[in-house]
Amino acid sequence: MARVARRSGPVVGLVLAILCSFGFGPSGPADVPAASAASLPAWHGGIDLYRRGTFTTQQSWLWCTAADVQIIRNVVRHQRDHSTASQRRYFDWMRRHNRYSLPLSAGVDPAGWTAGLRHFVDDRYRLVASRTFAAALKSAVTNLRRTNLPVGITVADGGHAWILTGFTATADPLRTSNFKVTSVRVVGPLFGLQSKNGYDMPPDTKLSPAQFQHFFTPWKYAPKRMIWDGRYVSIQPIPAKAASTAPVVTPAPASPSASPSPAASAEASASPISTADTTDPSSSAAAELALIDSSQEPAIGGRADATGSDGPGMGLVLAILAIVLACGVMAVGIGRTVGRSRPGPRRVRRRRA
Repeated sequence: MARVARRSGPVVGLVLAILCSFGFGPSGPADVPAASAASLPAWHGGIDLYRRGTFTTQQSWLWCTAADVQIIRNVVRHQRDHSTASQRRYFDWMRRHNRYSLPLSAGVDPAGWTAGLRHFVDDRYRLVASRTFAAALKSAVTNLRRTNLPVGITVADGGHAWILTGFTATADPLRTSNFKVTSVRVVGPLFGLQSKNGYDMPPDTKLSPAQFQHFFTPWKYAPKRMIWDGRYVSIQPIPAKAASTAPVVTPAPASPSASPSPAASAEASASPISTADTTDPSSSAAAELALIDSSQEPAIGGRADATGSDGPGMGLVLAILAIVLACGVMAVGIGRTVGRSRPGPRRVRRRRA
């Protein structure tokens, strides 16, 4: 038996190595890849990305999205750019990438804002249109946690743009989908230019979900029908795998309605998929800037490479074949060892007397 054990040891090791290589070995939580978790800050009940020195006031009533891009760049790239020239450059660029043809007074629409965040900050940003406030909030904080990037939020029925920089929750969204958001942190670029009826509060203001819902309202733009009418519109940083598996939704057109905006603020956001040059990764090809419905996103922690309903994946098939082969080798080894005949007693010749 000891000889069989010694011979089967390398075989068992080989089997375990093969299993681990196909993901059947020991691992951490199923819904959190260890590599991504290691690069993110530890969870202590909440996340707040805002830092002093990153805020800048919008330099024009029309430039809320441009100022938001500037602030998010400051947060992500550890910069302190507060220049008017940068805001003007972001605004002009995003206007050229709007989905809809809008008057100057309407500013930048959601497609232009999404394209700007992809071009000037990070190309993982996507336009998300949610059917409910709860779905919008949950997807926003989850993707903030997954990427450690701020989220763009359209407020006042799309008449103004804020940034979601942090939140607290009952559990870590990176570890489970079973959590409740208890507060959010927001930044509004009108602060310093106007502070009236909540538009805008000091940067990094803490709000309860109920308070936040008062500002984060469904999209409305009376002069024109838009494909996200009646939806909660946000610009979220979505990891590549999640973005590639999220369903594309084309909302039915809704009846146009009045679109209130913050007092004295003329900017109105307005659309999703950018029509810009598709050779530019930030200019939103239809497949990349497709309208994402957060209420139908894959479950948190779902693996993009999971086996589909058509049958077992190639990795599983190869693993089974490897196990069968290893068992065959072990059986042959055992058979040879047990079946090997032992030499009998030596015959002693008798001498004749």
